[in-house]
Amino acid sequence: MSGQEPWGGGSFGERARCVLAPNADIMTLDGTNTWVLREPGARRSVVVDPGPSIPEHLDVVAEAAGGRGNVGAVLLTHHHHDHAEAAREFAERVGCGVRALDPALTLGGEGLTDGDVVAVDGLEVHVVATPGHTADSLSFLLPAERAVLTGDTVLGRGTTVVAHPDGQLGAYLDSLDRLHALASDRELDAIWPGHGPVIGEALPVLDYYRAHRRERLGQVEAALAALLEQRPDLSEDELPRQVVEVVYADVDPVLWGAAELSVRAQLAYLRG
Repeated sequence: MSGQEPWGGGSFGERARCVLAPNADIMTLDGTNTWVLREPGARRSVVVDPGPSIPEHLDVVAEAAGGRGNVGAVLLTHHHHDHAEAAREFAERVGCGVRALDPALTLGGEGLTDGDVVAVDGLEVHVVATPGHTADSLSFLLPAERAVLTGDTVLGRGTTVVAHPDGQLGAYLDSLDRLHALASDRELDAIWPGHGPVIGEALPVLDYYRAHRRERLGQVEAALAALLEQRPDLSEDELPRQVVEVVYADVDPVLWGAAELSVRAQLAYLRG
């Protein structure tokens, strides 16, 4: 992350505080963003993505959220470990439920579906299904802030992985279109991501994300055709890594494993 401004979380708008988890690595960027949301003057909070089970992090989140009895709900953007591992542990600590699309992640029996509105002491969080990174990916729109919490669907830096086979490119493209439509209609201005810094202007970033995916898809399609012409005997197992080595030649090989997931998703999309 050299040459980039360090990201450490902070307060945003009138209703949000981001607590950065100390789990930075090449996949989580600066770490997982745990969001504490509360209506001005209200007692109870909503906590989004408590993150990994790191006691020091959960202590800070609990303090920011007001402690036991002051959290109305824990919400999860998706099931990945760096977002959801501590959800049950944290919810039990503060005395609330966990709500998610995946029933296996819920605590208290109440899940989440597209179009739900989570209301806590005047705060309204609107649930927007944005599958693609994973099948259970959700975004959370705060109309009062014209901001959306995107989890890993849109990141504060770089682009995300379509985590094949759970994640699917067609669904991801549809989700980007859905967020783009919200931004175009001025229902959202800012993106509060699951990793990396906040994005003040959503529309240009969503334009870039959509263009980047189409460009990558074209590159994968071209690489696939060239490889099959040169080596028609390539097996289905070998093909994704060979495409990665062509399309992502300028990317740190440490990231090739993640890139291969996205390539597998793109190959599945191209096959229809």
